[in-house]
Amino acid sequence: MSRLHDHSERHLVSRIGWLRAAVMGANDGIVSTASLIIGVAAASAASSDVLIAGAAGLVAGAMSMAAGEYVSVSSQQDTETADIERERGELASDVDAEIEELAGIYRGRGLDAETAGIVARQLMAHDALGAHARDELGISAFTTARPVQAALTSAATFSVGAALPLAAAMIAPQASVTLAVAVASLLFLAALGAIGAGAGGASLWRASARVTIWGAIAMALTAGIGRVVGAAV
Repeated sequence: MSRLHDHSERHLVSRIGWLRAAVMGANDGIVSTASLIIGVAAASAASSDVLIAGAAGLVAGAMSMAAGEYVSVSSQQDTETADIERERGELASDVDAEIEELAGIYRGRGLDAETAGIVARQLMAHDALGAHARDELGISAFTTARPVQAALTSAATFSVGAALPLAAAMIAPQASVTLAVAVASLLFLAALGAIGAGAGGASLWRASARVTIWGAIAMALTAGIGRVVGAAV
């Protein structure tokens, strides 16, 4: 006896919105705060100055990430809204042309002319605007812009990421702050790359290597600048 299984599939693309903001926020938190701490420590600053700089970097960075993500994603949302309103007007003024436009998209994807016309009419009878938003404009529930979600996710994950090298700086002896923060931050970045890759279904090693290498470059540059500035002043 055969049974029909009613199940819903969970695709990785449904995570793309929050995953992008989360990984970018945490990565920036680790790299920018660790680089700031290492740069200040390399300038032979006092331990209290290093911690103050790290804490200030955490707060300023989280606010900057939130504002930047909100503005960026709001602009995307405005563009999507404008395109959908334009499409709504075109549907109201010439529905036959819109049916043909949708059918042309389906023909381009491999359907024969008759089938493409049938599919276009049936989808438009069900949800004309939704069909054009999805297949003509590329806007779907998975990719639609969510400014508040992106801003909050970026700020929260940046704060978490920034807290990791700051904690390492607080624990490490003053003489070895630079080395301790660098090593800990590279380990955090490697773990973050693996977590992000696992959530997104990508290669763990490639993602870990990518974020770790760029983090190491950023920290090396700021350490060098810190030493030069510290020697000059």
